[in-house]
This record gives sequence, structure tokens and C-alpha cells, in this order.
Amino acid sequence: MQTEELNYYLPPELIAQQPLDVRSDSKLLVFNRSSGKLTDSIFSRIGDFLLPGDCLVLNDTKVLPARFWGQRTRGGKLEGLFLAESTQGIWQVMLKVAGKIKTGETIYLKDKENGDFCPATILNKPNKGICQLKIDVEGKAETILEEIGFPPLPPYIKRDRDRSQAEKDKSRYQTVYARYSGAVAAPTAGLHFTNELIEQLKTAQISFAYITLHVGIGTFKPITTDSLEEHRMHQEWFCIDEQNARIINATKEKGHRIIAVGTTAARSIETAASDSRIKATSGTTKLFIKPGYKFKIFDGMVTNFHLPKSTLLAMVAAFAGLENILRAYKHAIEKRYRFYSYGDAMLII
Repeated sequence: MQTEELNYYLPPELIAQQPLDVRSDSKLLVFNRSSGKLTDSIFSRIGDFLLPGDCLVLNDTKVLPARFWGQRTRGGKLEGLFLAESTQGIWQVMLKVAGKIKTGETIYLKDKENGDFCPATILNKPNKGICQLKIDVEGKAETILEEIGFPPLPPYIKRDRDRSQAEKDKSRYQTVYARYSGAVAAPTAGLHFTNELIEQLKTAQISFAYITLHVGIGTFKPITTDSLEEHRMHQEWFCIDEQNARIINATKEKGHRIIAVGTTAARSIETAASDSRIKATSGTTKLFIKPGYKFKIFDGMVTNFHLPKSTLLAMVAAFAGLENILRAYKHAIEKRYRFYSYGDAMLII
């Protein structure tokens, strides 16, 4: 399949820059795969389109305050994104810096008040912006990031170092059920849920299962190859435990539907699928779900509206059909839905 087939035009003003005051007030576009019907609704009414016995699968990863700033000894400023900690004090980061940075160079990480927090040493020359830092202060990465870090919003959401805005984003660029730290991007389909809505759905006999997939920076990486088959998929760590595997399997055995909340939940359960069942497992996944993929587990999906030429758009096109998705996106644009991470949602059933 040619990557250009996943392209569409989005008016820039439809890229949501702020979340709504109430999470569940987001619009919800419902696409029925059997009838082809599109229905406009709001997220707080998602239960109108679910059935007793349905199971929603949520990704309970927690987003780290992974964005940070620093300064070179010569005065040049830099912006960084924490990716992982290989051993304590050794960080893998992505750096955006003016001019070439050298191996062995010392930089100073800045705290939230723009004061010097600690020195750090560049251990290797950046490759496509990614390198290793040796942090000259004791403590786990998560603890240090709480002191220096800002929410790692995607580049299409414009932010500076405004502290009050950062505090708002810290809360809203996180699901209400986030539990296990490790993501550098949010599983955005889950941002629309409130605790009240979850309780309403449970009362309506909707069950919930939880997986963990730590969303990586690769989720924003566009497909740059001419065809999807040439694209090299990024790798992400995930875990499905015994209890939640049993919930998913029991739902399937009773003939009820599995609804994946987000592409990360979908990717995890399809990775762990074996003969229409889920096995408890953990590890990394490089699964690339694109048109032609044969789905094994989930029967529906809650998802946000995705960037053109992205692996996420390829996944929803595989599930609902490319022509259907492009028609739904055209409808959403005409109806002035809000797109991307802080935008509105879509339910595909």
C-alpha cells in the first residue's frame, strides 16, 4: 500500500491546542462498520453505543514529565526529551540544540525556575538527535524529572515554559486511571474518560480490563517511505497480567465485544493474541497493524483523530476500511471536530 493513500488535508485551526474544561464533553463520532452509518454524539454518551457485557480495554500507563531544558557551557540553550534510563544516572534522550554538540561536552540541566539543577555529560554523539547523558546527581530518573520536567506534549501543540500552563497539562495530558510510569506520550483515546463516566459504565454492566504499554516517541514518527511495507516500526514495552487476560478471555467466551480504548491497547492485545485468546505476557512489540491485517481479538475501538501518513491512521484504516475512515475524517472536518491529542474522539464498532 502506498503511504500517500493515508494522506488528507486538515485545516490548521482544527488542531486542538487546549483540552476542554470537562474531559467527557468532547465530541464523539460513531462509525458502525456493518451499516456504514456515521453518528454525531458526545463522549459522555458513549454508553448509548455499548452493550451490557462489553469490555473496554484501557492502557494504564502514566506519562512522565519527560520534556526538559538545558544550557551549554558556552551559553547555547537546548531542549531535551527523556526516553529511557538504561542504568541509574545514564539517560537516553532526544536533544534539540542549535549547533553541533560533542561527545564529552558538559551541559547544565535547568529546573522549573530556569536555575541550574545539575551538570550532565554527553556520552556519545547524537544520532538523529538521540544520545546518552550521564546525569551528575543521585536519584532515579522519575524523581529527577519531577524536579526539572514538563509534560511531553507533541510538537503540534505549541507550548513554552509557562509554569501555570505546564501544571494544567500535567493533569490533563494524563488519563484519570494512569498507574504505571514510563510513557513519554499519552494514550490519548483515554483522555476523554472521567471517573464518573467509568462508574456509570460499570453500572450499565460494561466491564473493564487494563493493559500497560509505555507509549514511546515513535508514536509521532511519520511514515516517510513510499510504501507501508518499507516502514520500520518502532518498539514499545507492554504488559498484560493474568487477571486482565482472564477478563478479556471470559468476555470473548461469552460472546461479548472487546472494545480497545486507543491504538496502544489494540496493539498490545493483538500482540498477545493466540487463537482468539489473550495470553498473559510482557515484553516489547513492534507489531505494525496496517490494511490487510487479520484481527484476532478486539471488536471495536475508541480512538482520536490521527495525523496523515501515520502508523496510527494505518491501524484504524485496517480496522474500519481506508475509504470509510477517510469519509469519516471528511465528515469530522466539515463538522469542525477537534483533531489529534487534545481533540475529539471516534468510536468504531
